[in-house]
Amino acid sequence: MLAVGGHVLGHLHPRMARMPTAFAGGVGDTGKEMCGALSGALMIIGALYGRTGLDQDDKKALLLARRYRESFAEEMGDTRCAPVYERQHGPQGAGSCAAVVERAARVLLDLLDSPLGDDE
Repeated sequence: MLAVGGHVLGHLHPRMARMPTAFAGGVGDTGKEMCGALSGALMIIGALYGRTGLDQDDKKALLLARRYRESFAEEMGDTRCAPVYERQHGPQGAGSCAAVVERAARVLLDLLDSPLGDDE
């Protein structure tokens, strides 16, 4: 959220910036769920294209979320925290989740710059 949110959403209210914190480390630093970088990006997609009422169309948000998840999995080798962490901290990895966040942000920005992400 912090890596891309301010760039694509404008000023982030402090409460909005804090919202994805609990997703870090695969939900509460357990390593057992979805990577926090993936979760944060999905929150940005929701903030950009999500619905505010049940009667609104959410197809674009869902399509972008699906495509982002696929691109993330291809780039990182998985969507779950522990396997992404192990790859990042293993012999060939950079040793920091900051590198994962940077790569995930790049994937998100590329998707948002694509024709699908451009049309509103």
